[in-house]
Formats: sequence, structure tokens, C-alpha cells
Amino acid sequence: MPTPLVSILIPFKNVEAFLDECINSIISQTYTNWEILAINDHSTDSSASILENYAKKDSRIKTTLNNGQGIIKALQLAYKLSNGTYITRMDSDDIMMPNKIKIMLSSLLKNGTKHIAVGKVKYFAKNGVNDGYKKYEEWLNQLTTTGDNYSEIYKECVIPSPCWMVHKSDFDAVGGFEPNTYPEDYDLAFRFYKHKIECIPCNTILHKWRDYSTRTSRTSEHYAQNYFLELKLNYFLEIEYLQTNTLVIWGAGKKGKEIAKKLIEKNIPFLWVCNNQQKIGKDIYNQKLKHFLAIDNVKDLQIIITVANQKEQLTIKSHLNTLNLKAVKDYFFFC
Repeated sequence: MPTPLVSILIPFKNVEAFLDECINSIISQTYTNWEILAINDHSTDSSASILENYAKKDSRIKTTLNNGQGIIKALQLAYKLSNGTYITRMDSDDIMMPNKIKIMLSSLLKNGTKHIAVGKVKYFAKNGVNDGYKKYEEWLNQLTTTGDNYSEIYKECVIPSPCWMVHKSDFDAVGGFEPNTYPEDYDLAFRFYKHKIECIPCNTILHKWRDYSTRTSRTSEHYAQNYFLELKLNYFLEIEYLQTNTLVIWGAGKKGKEIAKKLIEKNIPFLWVCNNQQKIGKDIYNQKLKHFLAIDNVKDLQIIITVANQKEQLTIKSHLNTLNLKAVKDYFFFC
């Protein structure tokens, strides 16, 4: 097996309690030709000194201070300093499984460029993992097992931020970390999708993902749901939307209303339907809600589904299948 250099990009801030486990899990990798580019995002604890001590002992580990503020600026600097042919990201509070780098690199060497290696993840937490994260883990791992990650990209981020690897040329082709867009992991996943970087199936847990109350994804406004919704809609309009088709919003809950409002602001016409008898016929934002059967005789549909209830989603999908409509072509689940 060839042994190209793999660059591991790590932004870190105030993670002194977890940093040793993270770095030691990389040092213990069965594949050894890697480099760490660890960027200190202005830590106020002992994180920087912990990393500096590792760097003194191991020339593969390099660390410096972020020349800006925030994760994106740290990732941009890490990538600028990297020398690897293959690029991966790691969260400073997580743990790699021992074969992670070897398995991902082997997949990429076998499949070539225009591919992204992904792996299954396992959440862990001191006080137990909540049901929301368990469901996300199960859903994400199901997609990863078959490599069908993009099939549900408008629901949630389908590529875990600390568990992917790509060839440098593909990373450059999608724009790397250049866009200053949060949530940056979801934005990157959409750009992999847009540029048709194919996911390689993986049935192995490669990454242990730590959850705790002060992790960035829980505390930063950049990871609030309104950021996710706007990102989804913007990429949908860029990648999927055809002006010649009839755009439909299915659902009039909070997300449905937000999407309707944004489409109105953009002067994009749409048909609004739902299966809630209490809302059918009502006017919201001067748009009359119609019964979902109104779509049955409409040709060339593109449907954004904002109904969150999983049982109702199955019913909706069943109805759309009777109309010979295809997922991620004619209809898109946004939750």
C-alpha cells in the first residue's frame, strides 16, 4: 500500500480536559504518515501548552495561534499550512479509532479521486447520550453503510465534520474551507454533493464523537436551526430548483412558514399544501393553503417537505410514490 502524507486539521479552544485523549488517539493510529495542523483559537486554558508539549516530542505535530477568530478561520489557516496529499478534519474533543486513517486512506486509494471516504460514528458522553443524538447517529450510520449519504442531504448534515477524508485536488475543487458560511460542516457537505464527490460506503465505526453541554455545536449561534434552514434553501435553489417546474411547499408548521416567507422575499412562486385539516383553506402570508391532493394533476413538480413527524413522512412518501415521483429529484425532505 502506498503511504502518502495525510494532513489532519484540528481547530481547538479550551479543551484541556479532552486534548490528551484526542492527540493520543492520533499518535496510536496504525497508519503513521500523517501530520497534525492544530490551530489554537485563542484558548484561555492550558490547551495551547498541552499541544506545544506534544509538538516538541513529535515533529509530525505542528501548532500555532489562529490569525483570526472562530472555527472557519482556524480551519483556513490549518489548511494553508498543510502539506498532505489527503485532507481530513478532526475535532479536538473527540477520539479516533486505531484504524481510522488507514481504512479511509485505503478506500480513497482504491476508488481514486472524485470520492470522499466517510465512516460510522459513535456518540459518547459522561452522563449518557440523549435520544436526539442517538437518532442522528443511527440515521447517519445507516446512510454511511450504503454510501447513500446525499439521498437525505436536505434533512441534516450527512457527512460528520470529524469523519471524512478526501484527495487534496477534490478539496480544492469544492472550495475547501474558503466560504465564510456557518454551519461550516453542512456547507462543505453540500459542496461535496454539488461537485458530485461520491461517498464510499463504510460499515465500520471509525470515530468516537464526544457530547457535552459546552461543545460548540450546542452553544454557538452559528449552529442554530435558522442557519441550517437558510443553508438548505439556498443550496436547493442553486442546485435543484427549475423555474419551469411547479415548486410546492408541503407543510405549514414553523419550518414551512419560514421557507414560504423566504420564497416570497425572493419573488419565487409556489403552491402551498398540507394534510392538516385545520389549516387547509387558510391564508398565511396571502398564500392559501390547499389540500395535498391538489398536486396530483400538476406536472413537473418539485416538492419541499417540511413535515417532521416520521409516520406522516412515510405516508407522504407513499403518496408521492403513487405519482411516480422520485426522492432528491422531485421531492426533498427538509426535516
